[in-house]
Amino acid sequence: MATAFTPTPRTSGGLRHRRPRRDVVPFLAPLVIGAGGVGVLALWWSDTTSVVGPAGWLTGAGRMTGLLAGYACAVLLALMARVPALDHRVGTDRLARWHAVVGRGTVALILAHALLIIWGYSLTSHASVVSQTSALVLHYPDLLKGTIGFLLLVATGVLSARLARRRMSYEMWHYLHFATYLAVFLAFGHQLSNGADFVGNRSAQLAWYALYLGVAALVVWFRFAGPLRRGLRHRLRVAAVHPEAPGVVSVYLTGERLAELGAEPGQFLRWRFLARGLWWTASPYSLSAVVRPDWLRITVKAAGGHSAALARLAPGTRVWAEGPYGSFTADRRSSGKVLLLGGGVGITPLRALFETLPGEVTLLYRARRAEDFALRAELDAIAAARHASVHYLADADASLTAHTLSALVPDLAAHDVYLCGPPGMTEAARRALREAGVPGRRVHHESFEF
Repeated sequence: MATAFTPTPRTSGGLRHRRPRRDVVPFLAPLVIGAGGVGVLALWWSDTTSVVGPAGWLTGAGRMTGLLAGYACAVLLALMARVPALDHRVGTDRLARWHAVVGRGTVALILAHALLIIWGYSLTSHASVVSQTSALVLHYPDLLKGTIGFLLLVATGVLSARLARRRMSYEMWHYLHFATYLAVFLAFGHQLSNGADFVGNRSAQLAWYALYLGVAALVVWFRFAGPLRRGLRHRLRVAAVHPEAPGVVSVYLTGERLAELGAEPGQFLRWRFLARGLWWTASPYSLSAVVRPDWLRITVKAAGGHSAALARLAPGTRVWAEGPYGSFTADRRSSGKVLLLGGGVGITPLRALFETLPGEVTLLYRARRAEDFALRAELDAIAAARHASVHYLADADASLTAHTLSALVPDLAAHDVYLCGPPGMTEAARRALREAGVPGRRVHHESFEF
């Protein structure tokens, strides 16, 4: 590896002590979403004068669930838009959990809307459910397109369930979600054409258009136009690939105006390598070093076909990067004492944090074998430069228990803990930290699992 790409650790005296940010966005965002739902229910209430008989109750409930489903679709797309104000402040994994909850709720509301409307209309018209369904789909404005959108959303919801997700690759799951855009587009028209709360209500129509156009603008800019603009601006290319441990490589990249990426230690980007077999997918990998003016780096373990292929990248390969994403940054800490607890290739974001976090920092790195400790020389150099403690723990040495952690890290309960590693290790670490008295709010973890 050329010396131009050798990371030089900062000394502890060069680290700035920045006051941790008390962020209200993770608490405010659900309140804003909930307030929007209340506003949608208020629209239904204002347009409902009276409800009479079973048909009226069923149809009224169908209208209500339809309005909520339409609003939930907009929220669903907004959570997929990768808006930096949300992603950096809430966290990618938390947004993914919100998206999953809203997605399940959206599918449930859509199913309830369809069943309730068909049942209510069939009672009103004294028709069978089958004939009423046929009449609605074939003769009501935009309802055939809406039905196709409905089926697409339900199919996406079913295939996104945990059991189905385990059987598909990240790439397949990722592209499957683009069907959500098409489904919402197809379903939008029938809301305004048939919704009793919109027909003849110009203010409600304009508000609905503003909601959907605003969300569409966020998706177009942050998912497509923004990454394209940054790709043209930074012109990233592979500079070198360096082995770090068995099955683990570091990919060094060069480009233009890299500081303007705005990437903080602990964050990740979604990388699209324009090489044969790789160009069609963008995978998330954390930065494993602080961004330098002329290069940046990711460190990747071969865990599948895509990640394994990175070891064979040729210098000069063009790269598109989306991001930076994630809130696994210095802003999460709430005290001057920090434990960085990493397992396997989960060391990558922690390595950058180890170099830059101010205060008293301890690093605990766990791997299966001694030879699996990636970036060890750099970690030792950083520890020496900033007079920090670093501990290496192989599986054969000890298990992650409250006793082990407390013995290695005195006053553990007073520490913030940044945790990154494989699922089994992180679950064991969470239990051990809880038993050691570390409050849950001080355990910071961000997962790439889908």
